[in-house]
Amino acid sequence: MAAAALLAALTLAAPSPAYAAQDGAGSGLREVLFVGNNWEGTADVLASSGDLARIGRINVVPDKEERLREIYLNPVKLAFFLGVRNTAGEGHDQFVDDMYATPDGTALVVSRPSFADVVSLDLATGRVNWRFAVSGYRADHMAVSPDGTRVAVSASTANTVHVLDIATGRQVGSFATGDKPHENVFTDGGRYLWNMSIGDVTSALDAPWLDWTKGDRKITVVDARTFATVRVIDMRSRLDAFGRSDLSDAVRPVAFTPDGSKLYFQVSFFNGLLEYDVAADRITRSKTLPKNPATSEDRTTWVNDSRHHGMSVDPSGEKLCVAGTMDDYATVLDRATLQEGPLVPASKPYWATVSGDGKACVISESGADRVTAIDFATGRKTVSVPVGDHPQRVRLGRVPAGWTGQAAGGAK
Repeated sequence: MAAAALLAALTLAAPSPAYAAQDGAGSGLREVLFVGNNWEGTADVLASSGDLARIGRINVVPDKEERLREIYLNPVKLAFFLGVRNTAGEGHDQFVDDMYATPDGTALVVSRPSFADVVSLDLATGRVNWRFAVSGYRADHMAVSPDGTRVAVSASTANTVHVLDIATGRQVGSFATGDKPHENVFTDGGRYLWNMSIGDVTSALDAPWLDWTKGDRKITVVDARTFATVRVIDMRSRLDAFGRSDLSDAVRPVAFTPDGSKLYFQVSFFNGLLEYDVAADRITRSKTLPKNPATSEDRTTWVNDSRHHGMSVDPSGEKLCVAGTMDDYATVLDRATLQEGPLVPASKPYWATVSGDGKACVISESGADRVTAIDFATGRKTVSVPVGDHPQRVRLGRVPAGWTGQAAGGAK
């Protein structure tokens, strides 16, 4: 495909809303928010809008003893297991990074970093339907296809993304990435799959002049049917051309506008975000957000090279929600001006998503074990609810109407 034609096609590659975000009325399903409690090994299930009332809880490591026995009998696996605990896990095991429900609401598919796998859990019984061991020794961010039939997962130590059949766990394809693949996004109705690699975020070589030691970081865009690479975006050259050679090129969370024309992204160590024009293939704007004076300027104290980590765009495309992770706040920006609204105090917010009704940004406060909703229109907090230990990813999904989670690990 000619470069101009490819750029035009990718400009139309709007982010694909997951099947799970669609209304389940009349289908016997209820829309919910799944909150992954990474250090606890559970997922809380909340109402998707309004008061975010808790519905139930899922044990995502029902096979924990079996997995630990397998790890402790293998010296190599044990070394990586302990490595995850002592680096990315901040001294804790990482039992749930990401999760998506199946279209029929009968199962939850979860990536488990410390166990280097993806599992499907039966929401009625809590049992494991299938398990897929990723290449290497750590599983990370996932994405689900718009039709809900496939799930992509980053195998962060193998520089690989696996794409699995969500019903069976069978691999249908895979592709190579840059160092330490991270976030995945399906676009253009599932035609394309974008992966962002972030490099090594656990080393102490965090000084700006040592950024080159972090590895080969890039965005890899593939055809989601053939898994052939259609485009590679090296943000290093784009940042340099924009005049921000001081910034890392490790692309962290991203958010597309509804029409797919703009990509907003965060990078390591930066208290702010950048805007990338997909068709023009260039960075067009940057926004530096306030620093918290209480935040240490010692980069080695920031979690996994983050400063700000988590973004979402409201359904109208008029508002951006940003989690200011190490600065302990979240804020809603006007997308036209990039002017921030009120800084909403939050304890190490680590993700931002959109509520089921599209009216609120929902952030996970990993430092306070709660999730908080912020009204897109006013930028003000509307509600906070407690969840389990160290919530990170928050995803919309569906469960059977009347489901309480009591059979799937117990609602506590």
